[in-house]
Amino acid sequence: MDIICAPSGIVGTVRPAQGIADVIRAGFQNLFLDVSRFCSPEELETMGLPGKAAGSRTRPLISENPDSLPTVMNPILAQYQKAGLSTPVALAPYQLPGTKRTDLTPLLAGLSRESIRLCGQAGCGFIIIRPVFSGLSRGEAWQANRDFYLSLAPLAGDNHVQILLENQCHDQNGHLIRGICSDPGEAAAWVDRLNEAAGEERFGFCMDVGACSICGQNMQAFAHVLDRRIKAVILRDNDGHRESSLLPFTYSGFERSGTDWLGLIRGLRGIGFDGHLILDFSTTAAGFSPLLRPQLLQLAKATGEYFQWQIGMENLLKAYKARVLFGAGNMCRNYMKCYGKTYPPLFTCDNNPKLWGTRFEGLEVKSPESLRDLPADCAVFICNVYYREIQQQLREMGLTNPMEFFSDEFMPSFYFDRLERGE
Repeated sequence: MDIICAPSGIVGTVRPAQGIADVIRAGFQNLFLDVSRFCSPEELETMGLPGKAAGSRTRPLISENPDSLPTVMNPILAQYQKAGLSTPVALAPYQLPGTKRTDLTPLLAGLSRESIRLCGQAGCGFIIIRPVFSGLSRGEAWQANRDFYLSLAPLAGDNHVQILLENQCHDQNGHLIRGICSDPGEAAAWVDRLNEAAGEERFGFCMDVGACSICGQNMQAFAHVLDRRIKAVILRDNDGHRESSLLPFTYSGFERSGTDWLGLIRGLRGIGFDGHLILDFSTTAAGFSPLLRPQLLQLAKATGEYFQWQIGMENLLKAYKARVLFGAGNMCRNYMKCYGKTYPPLFTCDNNPKLWGTRFEGLEVKSPESLRDLPADCAVFICNVYYREIQQQLREMGLTNPMEFFSDEFMPSFYFDRLERGE
């Protein structure tokens, strides 16, 4: 599972060097190849309309000549590659969610083809191509999109690129409602039918968390239905009503998060997700001074790593043949309730000498000194909120065993029979 930084608001399209340097200093190794930044939905919306100032830009209007896309994009890609940044996932140009234009599908197909060729040159394995919808009734949507996507499949195959559909919001008279592929059952059926028609697994799915939030969807169920079809997830926060791309966990209404992060993490953990996490925080970046963006990027990187850890918790547990726990409290209890049978620890230990020699949740409670007798490959999972303090304690004891943190914030289920003595 890798973390990808979306460049909007961070890396400029004309002078990208400073943003690229900030991204690298924050520890990111991957950038989202957002082709729509170079041919925006707004540009597509005004294409061909009277009064459009085609000569007022510092670059050619790609909507007027899709073939010019490589000319515009290749210098940017060269800078990414020179800096050692990979671009695993791309986004092709798309229409505004409330567009009334019904004449842009051929242009979108041409732009998608050029974007796929760019992916092939850049070694980008996935491209998000949003469904077409304008002017289509619900009954017409599948056939129109089937023709649209299958026309792109041979080129995608030649360039070793998998096309990802994405769940959409639809703007109906200023109100965002569920759009194409927002129903997970429909989306799964579309992916399967496209792959069957293509004769190979050429299509997958990108789950946009922001769209799920606006549509008020159960993200655990959404992920469960789409399952292994999900190859990428766009992590972004919003208020549940309006389009925005906030850094995860930064929107809080009525003293609680507006996004169902619990359902998302439970869902992705449950399907064993190990794909691409795309951090889109362009709205948050827009509110920060450019002088503070390096620090914002560091927080974004830490946030991405937090999702990696939480989503991959079960994979982390199964990575070790043997494990012990540190802590004989509520977090240990939740571990044993949720994972104790599948990944049984040898024992647990605690700093409280009153607990040594007792049993807790079927485990013998030992002193920290007992950890010195562990085999070198046995992992210690710290089940206590004082993670860093305990880790330092064990390292100062000279332990060289693998040490991992276990958190019960996003368990498959919760147990509220809390211990009075606490952790």
